Amino acid sequence: MSFLQITIELMTGFVLLFLLVKILGKKLIKQITPFTFIGAVVLGELLGNALYDEKIGLQYIVYSMGFWALLLFTLEVLGQKFLKARLLFEGKPSLLIRNGVVNREQLKKNRMNINQLQSLLRQSETFSIREVAYCYLEANGSLSILKKSPKQKVQQEDLNLPPQAVYVPVTLIRDGELLRNELFEIGKDEDWLVLQLKSKGVDDYRHVFFAEWLEGDGLFIQTFDEGSEMNETKRQNACTTE
Repeated sequence: MSFLQITIELMTGFVLLFLLVKILGKKLIKQITPFTFIGAVVLGELLGNALYDEKIGLQYIVYSMGFWALLLFTLEVLGQKFLKARLLFEGKPSLLIRNGVVNREQLKKNRMNINQLQSLLRQSETFSIREVAYCYLEANGSLSILKKSPKQKVQQEDLNLPPQAVYVPVTLIRDGELLRNELFEIGKDEDWLVLQLKSKGVDDYRHVFFAEWLEGDGLFIQTFDEGSEMNETKRQNACTTE
């Protein structure tokens, strides 16, 4: 393969990628859905493999990239015109936290655990689940968070408040398991935790799905029953009946 041929193919691939991104739109770059991510990866692989395979000519590069882009564009058009196609191709967001309660069934459906949820929340500048009223897992894997009104952002300087100490929340129970190292780190023991749980009507920490301690804010807990969609439905029906 001569340098001239490589140069021509590289220039052709560069122009094609530029045009395809312009045609397919910013969604291909942002990768709004898992499918657009896969589409972008395959598009790059088609170009890369074609450029360095001596048996593939310039016309095959243009055809393979053009045809793949046509398929992606067709799916975009179908998604814009038909709601069912949009739900099929893009999916819909999953409600992971509702009214401050973690929905364990939705976590399982999305193959997530409480550790991963906490990690994503921290990446969104939310260090405690107790701050969240509603949380949606979007199709691209990001979180959309609506915080409880007392936790919504307000600048201290706007209220002329003096600086206050900041504490990091510590998870003490996760999936019914007691995290003893974390408990000792905050200077507490199991007897103290048992009393805290009993004050909230919980007799055994193994019934707790998630428990978190925050200095100055106390203990926040959620039992396994609270995270059940069935129990949530019953509670809503009871409220409606009343």
